[in-house]
Amino acid sequence: MKLSRRSALGLMAALPMPALAQAFPDQPIRLIVPFPPGGPADIIGRLISRVMGDKLGKPVIVENRSGGGGLVGIEAVARSRPDGLTIGLASSGVLTVQPHLTQQMPFDALRDLAPIGMVISVPQILTVNPNLPVRDLREFIARAKAEPGKLSYGSAGIGSSLHMSMELLKQLSGIDVVHVPYRGAAPAVTDAVAGRIEILMADVPAILSQIRGGTLRPLGISAPKRLDILPDLPTLVEAGLPDMICDTSYGLVAPAGTPPERITLLRNAMVAALNDPETRQAFAAQGGTLVGSTPDEFTQAIREGSARWGQVVRAGNIKLE
Repeated sequence: MKLSRRSALGLMAALPMPALAQAFPDQPIRLIVPFPPGGPADIIGRLISRVMGDKLGKPVIVENRSGGGGLVGIEAVARSRPDGLTIGLASSGVLTVQPHLTQQMPFDALRDLAPIGMVISVPQILTVNPNLPVRDLREFIARAKAEPGKLSYGSAGIGSSLHMSMELLKQLSGIDVVHVPYRGAAPAVTDAVAGRIEILMADVPAILSQIRGGTLRPLGISAPKRLDILPDLPTLVEAGLPDMICDTSYGLVAPAGTPPERITLLRNAMVAALNDPETRQAFAAQGGTLVGSTPDEFTQAIREGSARWGQVVRAGNIKLE
């Protein structure tokens, strides 16, 4: 028997929400990573995509779309159809820093995006080239104060979390060091190892192998407690900067207007990925802290982060060049 359109819609309306949700997804999901392949965000996206795809019953395909410090890729998410089939892995820099630097933001994080959940937070390590004769934070600050404007540090670009973490350290310690922005963390690491810049504060995964290999010297980590993988490295709080706690966080977002039941399914798949033993082991080996927050918790984190970094931007008079 063929149902009329009205009868079919009535039958759908009568179905409980879980039954309707089971129709999603009916095709592969696109996960936009707004940074180049091989970087920390790309690694995170590919680690969670496998289990998310298994949980959802359709592949989660990573698409790298870099540019604008992450803005290009997340703008593409914001402009996508709100059907849950396009999601993005947004960094804290895109969500909480760029709005204070970009006069014409292509999207509003809390108006044009639907937070799914925070995936992971990754602290940064303050490192120096071994040719710089400093062994700890105290010696580093003393050297920088003795040579104002002489030492330089790299970042993944203006407004990146690496830039903002170092700017916070500058403001807390009163030092004057020169910012050299790069197009991503990888070239900054290369130049720090080569000695073309003396200082680099970067996410743990980006410089862990260099620290272990002795090509970069770690001075402290911007976490509330020491890392199990680097137990002898003090926190920057221990070393004398009480407010020097910051990280790069990454979370999943969808276009605003995505149905709540689809957000729930996507968040559940994300949590399943974070509970997967292989995924947990891989993240732990990189020094990351798994979060798995709810959409509401992620929304609150975006608000609080925006307030904090907006103050740092204003205090440092930071502007996009």
